[in-house]
Amino acid sequence: TSIHSLMLKMSSNATVFVTRNDVPTCALDLLREHFQVKVNPNDGIITREELLKGVKGVDGIFCLLSDRIDEDVVKSAGTSLKTVCTMSVGYDHIDLAVMKSHGIKVGYTPDVLTDSVAEHTVGLLLATARNFFSANKEIFNGGWQKNNCCPVWMLGGEIRNSIVGIFGLGRIGLAIMKRLASFDVKEFLYTSRSDKVSAVQYGARRVSIDELASSSDYIIIACALTPETKEVFNKNIFKKMKKSSYLVNISRGGVIQQDDLIEALKNNQIAGAGLDVMTPEPLPSDHPLTKLSNCSKYCISLYTIHYRNSKLCPLSLTLFWNNLFFECFSTKHKHNR
Repeated sequence: TSIHSLMLKMSSNATVFVTRNDVPTCALDLLREHFQVKVNPNDGIITREELLKGVKGVDGIFCLLSDRIDEDVVKSAGTSLKTVCTMSVGYDHIDLAVMKSHGIKVGYTPDVLTDSVAEHTVGLLLATARNFFSANKEIFNGGWQKNNCCPVWMLGGEIRNSIVGIFGLGRIGLAIMKRLASFDVKEFLYTSRSDKVSAVQYGARRVSIDELASSSDYIIIACALTPETKEVFNKNIFKKMKKSSYLVNISRGGVIQQDDLIEALKNNQIAGAGLDVMTPEPLPSDHPLTKLSNCSKYCISLYTIHYRNSKLCPLSLTLFWNNLFFECFSTKHKHNR
């Protein structure tokens, strides 16, 4: 019997709990080929009570960024729990220390979304700097009729000959840099623990966060959320940024001290902000970010909009399933962790 056949036989009795019932059918079909699958029957984000109840006695958990997986979840699942896999690049919603202490392996989906996120970031940067969202609103509220042919209306920033700073130059940061290079950027700056050889071809220079803030015309946050990066973009950094600069965040909302950002936008400390992530998520419709008087200062996009690609669903879910399958039943298979 081959190792693969043996694992297939072993997996037939394993149970996987899926935290959402709106997971694409292709994912559930893959799981059901090899596992007993339990799916949260209720719509939307799973409640804490539903999560603790649903994981009891399972071997694996199929979760998303909205699901906090911690000690309570592990205790509720019991000793049968072998792996937790998240359909995401980030895994800050999973308590890794707890998983390690219980010998539970964690799977995630790196690389699958790199190109899509990079494309989305460029779009968000352009939309923010060139006032796409605000200009669209003016078509419907009468602003276009009132300001037609006004030479100073809806002025925005230009990427050509600008200085672009990328905070956190990993896979996604490099993919963003590659795409922006075609805009004839004057200089790329970046932060990282070490110099990136792959950034040399773009003439990029590694700098401190202070220099990144004071020198950049556009700052793109592409780092992971860690204790070191939590709220690192705060009033002290905003004070150092150019008044003409724009901030784009495609990382995690927690990297920005959001109240400080709101004040910076209100007080014209920076020109604008494009946010793909924020705190909390979903953002309440009456949140201060949605009430800024000058809407051309900012734009907010729907988080994980980079998933909206039908080609990415099978890729992401296949990698996800492979992680889950091999983590549960193979001690020799190597994969991204």
